[in-house]
Amino acid sequence: MELAHRYAALLTAPEGMLREAPADGFSDDRSELELQAHWFAGDFGTSFLTATNGERVEVVQFGVWNREAGPDFTDAAVRFPDRDGAPVLRGAIELDTSAEDWERHGHGSNPAFDGVVLHLYLRQGLRQPFTRTSQHRQIAQVQLDYRQIEQRPPPAPLPLAMPGRCLGPLRLLDKEQVRTLLSAAAQYRLEIKNRRWQRLASVRGYDQALFQSLAITLGYKENKLPFALLAQRLPLKVLQAEQKAATALLLGAAGFLQAPEFGEDKSAKETRAYLRDCWEHWWPRRSQMDRLILPAAAWKLAGLRPANHPQRRLAALAQLARRWPEVRALIDGGSADFGKDVIRFLTGLRDEYWYHHYTLHSARTARPLALIGASRATEMLANVFFPLAIAQRPERWTPYEKLPATTTNRRVETVIARLFGERANGEAWIKTAVHQQGLLQIYEDFCLRDDSDCERCTFPERVKRFEFQRV
Repeated sequence: MELAHRYAALLTAPEGMLREAPADGFSDDRSELELQAHWFAGDFGTSFLTATNGERVEVVQFGVWNREAGPDFTDAAVRFPDRDGAPVLRGAIELDTSAEDWERHGHGSNPAFDGVVLHLYLRQGLRQPFTRTSQHRQIAQVQLDYRQIEQRPPPAPLPLAMPGRCLGPLRLLDKEQVRTLLSAAAQYRLEIKNRRWQRLASVRGYDQALFQSLAITLGYKENKLPFALLAQRLPLKVLQAEQKAATALLLGAAGFLQAPEFGEDKSAKETRAYLRDCWEHWWPRRSQMDRLILPAAAWKLAGLRPANHPQRRLAALAQLARRWPEVRALIDGGSADFGKDVIRFLTGLRDEYWYHHYTLHSARTARPLALIGASRATEMLANVFFPLAIAQRPERWTPYEKLPATTTNRRVETVIARLFGERANGEAWIKTAVHQQGLLQIYEDFCLRDDSDCERCTFPERVKRFEFQRV
């Protein structure tokens, strides 16, 4: 596609444009949030902070303010001037009111914090602080002095990320030029996905590659890896051969059919009958699959909406395996209403038990629950079905361009803040799936690779050289 070639040219830096190598009394939640706001606003400064071990630390970029589980600021960069070569380390920053919160909150044993490169705190506590990861790597620490800002009011609500230098040149573009740029990035992203797909299909075969891709989208951002592992350990052919047992096999291999599930609990009769049926299918195969059962730690369940629980999504994956000929027909067919047909099929998947239950232990719901809701179906359409369909029939790009986005995510919100400043300025570019895909590609190609707080990012200069004439 022509626009994809233009975006690829944008990524190829002309001579001279190559980026150079990287050279007390606050204990409640609200106060910690205010502390984070002061830090992110730069009120504590950035240059040559003194770490507790005596070495100097320079914060190159604050990163992205994480409003979810995990470290407070991700995609940050810090420099240690006293170390050989003054290296720039990319990673996360964690900020606590007390140094002891690192262990008190379990960060030292949580792999999600292994990427932290700097630990900030206000109070030292009774013991000498020591911050380590689950891999026993020591993390540099800096004790902040709140007296620097104690007379200032808390900063106004701040965006997830600070506006970048690209804000300037993008303001000079009209809407059609921005649309062309984002469409080009989205087409380029489609080509990348198609190349990855071709590699996977060459190894696993077309159907298994498609099945694995759909499994990953059902895992959402938190559980993509365990869903990918299950699709590999219980491939499509196995589930097709064991259609009646497909859901039980997936739940069992996921670790959701362990002995505690079958104790004398208060489960309703319907649930006990469902578990008994699952166990009858799972028990004869359990011994041969024992080594393949995922550990409980593989799953991230905290903060998930009940309707998104992986137990329900595994039931949806089983239904896809049972109705696989229809899945293939959707992609291979020439329907003029391709997008609508896919959404209609995915949202129409049904399982009698999961139609009224969030989890294996939840009470029966009065209202029916879709196995795959419209929002997730749209994500699957945008990330799996349309890329494959467009590779086969380029004319399907036109309906893809019109596909509305049903949700946004942290990365999209971050790149909007970087490229457009206030969210209102970028509101128009998060309404379609294509533009969101374009924003994500720009974020990955530039924002995630920059460790200079925009200073050496070449995106602003490249935008000025981009061919905006529509084809």
